[in-house]
Amino acid sequence: MTDQSVPAFERRMLEALICPVTHSTLEYDAAANELVSPGARLAFPIREGIPIMLVDEARKLDD
Repeated sequence: MTDQSVPAFERRMLEALICPVTHSTLEYDAAANELVSPGARLAFPIREGIPIMLVDEARKLDD
């Protein structure tokens, strides 16, 4: 997560989150406004500044 457009406090919060499936760190995709779990092949949306960490709400990543 190196996007400098995200305020520092939000960046720290996002960096503290882990994937609920793999328990690994997530990558922040600023363009899509998502947190991506490469291991689980899921992208969790961020809505109104709130990460939605529910598997049912996640977008499956294409191969």
